[in-house]
Amino acid sequence: MPALKPTDFYATVRWIGRVPLEGDSIVAIPQDHMDLSFDGPVGERHAGRTRPSCSRVTTQYTRGTEIANVRQLSVLSSEELAAIAADMTLEEIDPVWLGASLVIEGIPEFTLVPPSSRLQGPDGVTLVLDMENRPCHLPAREIEKIHPGKGKAFKSAAVHRRGVTAWVERPGRLALGDRLRLHIPDQPVWSHLESVRA
Repeated sequence: MPALKPTDFYATVRWIGRVPLEGDSIVAIPQDHMDLSFDGPVGERHAGRTRPSCSRVTTQYTRGTEIANVRQLSVLSSEELAAIAADMTLEEIDPVWLGASLVIEGIPEFTLVPPSSRLQGPDGVTLVLDMENRPCHLPAREIEKIHPGKGKAFKSAAVHRRGVTAWVERPGRLALGDRLRLHIPDQPVWSHLESVRA
């Protein structure tokens, strides 16, 4: 029996970015397509089968421990970016400032889709959505450069709207305008979830 259920939710790719290999800035460069291997986006800083652990997993590993790379991509939604911008009283949030890989449109509350969901593209390229990408100070720093006095508002405005991290399950190519179908794990919510989060 299949463990993943295709849904009637579809997303359209509205923006594609690449964080260059060189340098240490998170700023992304807009692209019209993205080639994906099992290592992630080709020619992108976050690509690779493994990565050093970061602040998101310090309760599991000492920072810098080599772990599997489930953060090959950063995927956000245009609807949530618009909500962040509105809360920050900005006209828009440029995905460039967030080091985004993809911005999609069409899935409500995208950041909160179940972990292990898939987005599947027209050629079969498939991304596994790992988990919520928590807001951090790096985008705030980039926003502050462009809009002085606004950067510090990013973290609170982006809570549960920052998108998700993802990794490549099946290689392929994504291009602007591609339509992606959401597949979700076919399992109930763990009944102890709220008690362990408390």
